[in-house]
Amino acid sequence: MNKSEKTVDNKAAAKTVRLIAVQAETTAKTIPVTGTLVAYDQAIVSVKVPGRLQQITVDLGTVVKKGQLIGQIDPQDYQLRVQQAESALAQARARLALNPNSTEEPTDPKQISLVRQAQALVDEAKIKLDRSAALVKQGIIAQAEYDVSETAHKVAISRYEDAVEEFHNRLAVLTQRRSELEIAKQQLADTKIYSPFDGVIQEKRASLGEFLAAGAPIATVVQVNPLRLRAEIPEREANQIKIGQKVLLSVEASSNNYNGQIKRLSPTLTQENRMLMVEAEILNDGSLKPGLFARAQVIIDNKNTITTVPKSSVISFAGIEKVITVKDGKAVEKTITTGQRIDSMIEVVEGLEVGDEIVAEPGNLQSGQPVNLTK
Repeated sequence: MNKSEKTVDNKAAAKTVRLIAVQAETTAKTIPVTGTLVAYDQAIVSVKVPGRLQQITVDLGTVVKKGQLIGQIDPQDYQLRVQQAESALAQARARLALNPNSTEEPTDPKQISLVRQAQALVDEAKIKLDRSAALVKQGIIAQAEYDVSETAHKVAISRYEDAVEEFHNRLAVLTQRRSELEIAKQQLADTKIYSPFDGVIQEKRASLGEFLAAGAPIATVVQVNPLRLRAEIPEREANQIKIGQKVLLSVEASSNNYNGQIKRLSPTLTQENRMLMVEAEILNDGSLKPGLFARAQVIIDNKNTITTVPKSSVISFAGIEKVITVKDGKAVEKTITTGQRIDSMIEVVEGLEVGDEIVAEPGNLQSGQPVNLTK
C-alpha cells in the first residue's frame, strides 16, 4: 500500500464528534446518609380504672384524632360511686347547717346549734358566777357555793371549746367528702379512653366484654406525620451536621421525594463505629410508613460551586470513570473522579477544570482514534 492509500484509510477511520466545555454549577452541597423511618411517637393506651370493656371503637389501621374516644369501661359502678359521694357530701354540709345544694363555705362556728348551745351555757354559768361573787361579798352565801359556780363556769367554757373543735372536725369531714366526690367524678370520667394524639392504631389489644385491671392496654397508637428519620453520620463529616439543616429523602417503596429537617443530634459518637446518631423530621403525605429503609441527602451548603459534565460524556469501565478529550486531532482518554449525581449532570471532583473541552457523546470512541470536530 502506498502513502496516498494510507491517508485515505485514516480519513475513513476518523469519527465525527462534538466538543463541550466543562461547566461550573451552583448547587447544594450534601452528605448522603441511610437510615430507618420510625414513628414520631408511640403510645400504649391503657385503662385507668378497672372494669368490663363496654365499647371499643378502633381496630388495626384505624386513623384516630387527638381526643377521639377509642374505648369505654362500663360506667355503672362509677356512676353509683358518684351518687354515694354526693349523698355523703350533702350529709356533711347538713351537719354544718348548710344548704346541701349550695356552694357556700362555713366561716362562723356559731352557725351550728352545738356551738350556740355551748355558748348559751357559758353565758348562763357566767351570770351565776357573777351573782355568787356578789353574794359572797355580802356574806349571804358561803365561799363553797361560789366555788361550785366557778367550777360550773369552767366546765361550760370547756364544753364550748369542745363544740368549736367539733365544728372544725365537721369542716374537715366536709373537705374530705368534697375530695371523695371529685375522685368519684374523675374515676367516672376515666372510664372513657381517648387517643393521646393524631395517629393510627398499630395494634388492638383488648376485646369487647373483657374485664380489664387498672393499667391494662387496649390499643397501641403510633403518630406517623411527621416521621423520624434515624441515621448515622461518619465521624469525618459529623462536625458539618447542624440542627435545622434540610433533608431530601427517598425510599424504595415510592418514587416521590420527601422533605425534612434535622431536629436532634446525639451528644456523643458511638464507640463501636464512631458514628453520630441524628434525627430528622420528615413530612409524610401518607405514603411513608415506619420501618422503611430510607436514603437521604443532608444539605450542608445551598450555594456550593462544583465542576460538572453531562452523564452521557462519562465512560465507566471496571469501576474506572473516564472522559475523552481531543489533542492533535486524536481522541485522548482522561481518568476522572466523580461525586454526586444531579439530574443529567455528574460532579467531577478531580481530573478536569472548568472550561476544559471534552467529547459530548464518546460512544465506542477509542483513545488515539482520529476525530473530526463538528458544532
